[in-house]
Amino acid sequence: MFERFTTGARDVVKGAVGHAERADAGSVTEEHLLLALLDLEGTPSAAALAALGVTARRASVEAALADARRRGGMTRADADALADLGIDVTEVVSRVEAVHGAGALAGDRRAKRWWSGHRPFTRPAKDVLERSLRVALGRGDRHIGDQHLLLALAARPGVVADVLADHGATYTALERALPGGTGTGGAAAAG
Repeated sequence: MFERFTTGARDVVKGAVGHAERADAGSVTEEHLLLALLDLEGTPSAAALAALGVTARRASVEAALADARRRGGMTRADADALADLGIDVTEVVSRVEAVHGAGALAGDRRAKRWWSGHRPFTRPAKDVLERSLRVALGRGDRHIGDQHLLLALAARPGVVADVLADHGATYTALERALPGGTGTGGAAAAG
């Protein structure tokens, strides 16, 4: 599959690893993929993110990702479901942090050294890479570009898709903003 990756897509993967290393994370996550996409310039995904105003609001995106990390990676849907049961997630996080320190629910951020010396990709991050192939095929493309990785991130339910949507970058909006966007192909991404 990686032989189909364009230079831009390969840059995203390398950039995600770099973000994970700088964060001293034990693995590469979807969040790292998004941050690497935000680093790109002159690519289809960079154009789409800029057109939707996401690039200009990078600090807000990073703050939203940090807030989700603080909640242990809980999505908005998870927090809403708990709220329906009378559980205030903000209160739970505050109490846990009061006892265990700030960021206690963020998980182990220390780098784990694997025998290969490389950080592994989490299962959700691998799913994004795999889904990018389906997105590319659904759009009739023979390569996997950074734009396909971005669409795959937006199509996969979770914190990153929530953050993108909160910043006006839903799958549909991204697809329309991408160069050559047609507004079709959603079924391929959802599968």
